[in-house]
Amino acid sequence: MSSQPILRIEDLRTYFHSRVKQAFVRSVDGVDLEVAQGETLGVVGESGSGKSVTMLSAMGLVSAQPGIVTGRVVFDDGTPRELLEGLGRHVALERRDGRIMGVEKDERGWRAQAERNLTGVRGRRIAMIFQNPKAAMNPFETIGRQIAETVRLHTGVKTAHEARERAIHWLGEVRIDSPRLRYDNHPHGLSGGMCQRAMIAMALAAEPRLLIADEPTTGLDATIQARIVDLLAELRERLGMTMVLISHDIGVIVRLSDRVAVMYGGRVMESGPAAEVLTEGGGGHPYTQALLASIPQERNLREKGRLPAIEGEVLDTINVPRGCRFRERCQRIHDSVRARCEEHEPELAEVSPGRRVRCWLYQA
Repeated sequence: MSSQPILRIEDLRTYFHSRVKQAFVRSVDGVDLEVAQGETLGVVGESGSGKSVTMLSAMGLVSAQPGIVTGRVVFDDGTPRELLEGLGRHVALERRDGRIMGVEKDERGWRAQAERNLTGVRGRRIAMIFQNPKAAMNPFETIGRQIAETVRLHTGVKTAHEARERAIHWLGEVRIDSPRLRYDNHPHGLSGGMCQRAMIAMALAAEPRLLIADEPTTGLDATIQARIVDLLAELRERLGMTMVLISHDIGVIVRLSDRVAVMYGGRVMESGPAAEVLTEGGGGHPYTQALLASIPQERNLREKGRLPAIEGEVLDTINVPRGCRFRERCQRIHDSVRARCEEHEPELAEVSPGRRVRCWLYQA
């Protein structure tokens, strides 16, 4: 595994305008992430923490209408490319007391610039697996033809016959039974697990350098989830894929990831080697430890104990409080750091080689 980042995200901010509240939802609010060639980065956190929006923003898949995307996203697989370059020219922001209060946007110019930035990258060099494969695929076209179209658009294959054969090859690679017969199935004719495999085949058919898997096991029963995880693990080893894996399921993250980033309230709260960060009782950010404690354990069932839960509500990213974003739900806050937690947000600071935590407990 190379230490050279293939994807580097710097100070990414994605704000959506709420017409009802006349304010901006700060879905992603200053995120920094790196993915090295050959590694799998897991991104974990509760719903609304900004995991999916971060990667959708990097892929240029957040529409122009909602609001703003700023920061830097650099994709480098030999030729560095800035994926958000020039978007700021199409936006004028109104700020008050350091907050964005209004935005004027040339939406047509924004959209055209985003498409220019992503031409030759999205779909070809970076591919994405979406949460709901049946919604992401064309319901009126067979899965085989959709995969064949990807082959013809993003590889050197141009003939219909060769594209068909490559599509059948990738259906076989993701362990779909009878791939020649499945080629002519429509998405609605497949089970959820089969449709997810077809979506993975479509993503891999372009032979991308980076694969983003957004909740690839959501909505599937436990047996099918396990099979999809086994498939991703096998493909990662056999093809040497670089991958970003977004999931609520910490077990999936532990199984597949080399490094992990824990997100809350649009921020990265902790990052580092997955084996270190996702160890219950191994220190780390209070939010990470609360997530780990809420996983059902054998002892809870055996002792009929109550499953620990994270108290309080997920952060309202419209009205972000001063200080630490997690402090109102934190069970480890004490008097020595309380004032700092209430007044100042900590930086994401290195606490050990390769591991960073955004918490005053480690910086006091």
